[in-house]
Amino acid sequence: MSLKLAQRLFGSGNLLGKNIFSPKTPAPQLLSRIQVKCFSAIPTGLDCPRVQAPAPDFHGIAVINNEFKDIKLADYTGKYLYLFFYPLDFTFVCPTEIIAFSDRIKEFEEINTSVVGVSCDSHFSHLAWINTPRKSGGLGDLKYPLLSDFKKSIAKSYNVLIDSDGVALRGSFIIDPVGIVRQITVNDLPVGRSVDEVLRLIKAFQFVDKHGEVCPANWNPDKPTIKPNPKGSQEYFNKVN
Repeated sequence: MSLKLAQRLFGSGNLLGKNIFSPKTPAPQLLSRIQVKCFSAIPTGLDCPRVQAPAPDFHGIAVINNEFKDIKLADYTGKYLYLFFYPLDFTFVCPTEIIAFSDRIKEFEEINTSVVGVSCDSHFSHLAWINTPRKSGGLGDLKYPLLSDFKKSIAKSYNVLIDSDGVALRGSFIIDPVGIVRQITVNDLPVGRSVDEVLRLIKAFQFVDKHGEVCPANWNPDKPTIKPNPKGSQEYFNKVN
């Protein structure tokens, strides 16, 4: 890889705040440095959460209704849980996500689903942010728990911790009533998530759990599903094509 190509691919070379380019750097060393920097940016863990596997256990102090309360994964047995990580309190994209989920919490409750937000801030920071007006970038009246992961153990166990920065990526985990991970998505820091898509996915998994049929692309509750056998699938394809 040439220096010019590497600069085009990686901008100025300021990857994770560290310049890796030098006009005098030999090409093999340059490629090695790029590989090291790139792969060191990816969270890793021996016990990564996996779809179809039990969700990593967690417990900690959360802010609920302006009070501190210990919560744990087992508290949500018997319900679907949408567990999401965000980078930091008092930031920019984060309040838009947290408020969007709070404003639609009744839609989650109607489908037997709890929501928990997690960051590596302290519970004191969470409380201060909740008590900051929305017009000032705060959260206002929050309708679900914000969990503190001050020791970063939860983010690490869910494999979303950026070690070099001490913050979590925008990881989302749908966990079913028996504690099995059904869906994982992880956004890079600059882009927020869609409440509509999270609700759609939870409803789809719940439909499959109840009816045993499978959900095609872009499925919504008013759309047909597929019986997972040759005859049933042919009926679906005949109907939609």
